[in-house]
Amino acid sequence: MPDSPQRPQAHPGVTLTWSSEADTAAFAQQLAHKMMANSALAQAFITLHGNLGAGKTTLVRHLLQALGVPGRIKSPTYAVVEAYDLPQLAIWHFDFYRFDDPLEWEDAGFRDIFASPGLKLAEWPEKAAGLAPQADVAIHIEAIDDTQRRVHLRPLSACGTQLLQAWFS
Repeated sequence: MPDSPQRPQAHPGVTLTWSSEADTAAFAQQLAHKMMANSALAQAFITLHGNLGAGKTTLVRHLLQALGVPGRIKSPTYAVVEAYDLPQLAIWHFDFYRFDDPLEWEDAGFRDIFASPGLKLAEWPEKAAGLAPQADVAIHIEAIDDTQRRVHLRPLSACGTQLLQAWFS
């Protein structure tokens, strides 16, 4: 009887410590480089988790700058979503913090955005209470003190596993 093919092993996730905002920026640069080198990775849905002030928007700002978004990058806390259309990539940055009802996700027409190609980044995804699609990667950021952050990246899909393998290869 032939050997059965082995399933690829799931990536267990990665935990990092960032000692400064410069570490956050360096990680974002590396992530942007990997995404631009592999267009499939640039189609990911990444969720960002953490308390207020943990550094979610800071990470997104550095990532968007590294991907080539010009000018000031605003937090979408009040607008809920900011769209960026680069020549090679469409990007949406969501912040569901102000959602009072998960149905606001549906009412806002976000299903159409998630059905289109491009990078989607969402802060406070739990406020969409399962209406948003399954993320590819969840990034959990925990403030240790004023400057240090503990960051855990967990893949939640095959694309997420590819992303983590690419980031840390």
